Amino acid sequence: MAATLQNELGNIFIDHEVLASIAGISAMECYGVVGMAKKSTASELSELLRRENLGKGVKIKSENDKIVINLFIIVEFGTRISTVAQNIIDKVKYNIEMISGLQVKKVNINIQGVRVQK
Repeated sequence: MAATLQNELGNIFIDHEVLASIAGISAMECYGVVGMAKKSTASELSELLRRENLGKGVKIKSENDKIVINLFIIVEFGTRISTVAQNIIDKVKYNIEMISGLQVKKVNINIQGVRVQK
């Protein structure tokens, strides 16, 4: 699936995998984020994703000309979750809009776990 930008010269299609990678990298740059999580449907356990699989902790959905981003993250123990989540929302929204030119309708943060950072 792809998000679409239209201009006077034609259409630009941006694959959701590209947007997921941008969102995953942006989230990982925020203080307090230990990693992205992929929720296992069978056991309902969260597994920490490696740097090359960050897009798997992100789900993108297109709604008309805007996109909705769902992030599944693991935060560092001792950080204020609401502050970390707000920083992620701001950074992901800004980077997606600046890099792709698409408008972000929502960024939903799903906290999948808390870990002690080594």
